[in-house]
Amino acid sequence: MPWWGWITVGALLLVAEMTIVDLEFYLVFLGVSALVVGLALVSGLALPVWVQWLAFAGLALVSLFVFRQRVYAKLRPPAEGAIGEGIEGERATAIETIPPGVSGGVMLRGARWTGRNQGAVAIPAGAECRVERRQGLVLDVRWDGPRAGAD
Repeated sequence: MPWWGWITVGALLLVAEMTIVDLEFYLVFLGVSALVVGLALVSGLALPVWVQWLAFAGLALVSLFVFRQRVYAKLRPPAEGAIGEGIEGERATAIETIPPGVSGGVMLRGARWTGRNQGAVAIPAGAECRVERRQGLVLDVRWDGPRAGAD
């Protein structure tokens, strides 16, 4: 393939990823690999067609496996709501005393949540309670009483 073919394919792949489809940066690395092969040919490196395709495939695979995850994670951080995923069983700290069946403030993972006491006893302020489940922005919590070995 001529040098301008590689550069055209690379540019089209980059434009497609950025404007038309969102394939999580797969086309970006394919496009960059095509551009690199095209630039190598422009610089005067005479490569047989089979070596061009082999270089393209090798560059694409290596860049996908080595760089894609890191670049994607930096440019597309997790969604805001992801902080509450998988929190069942974690320990939250009561900000205030929470009577049975009543909601109050709890701290979990550095954020303030509304915790609903599902137990039969009040959760004292500063006590650790177990998150049983999450319902939207409200955590169902339960205090297991004073923990063994606690002061």
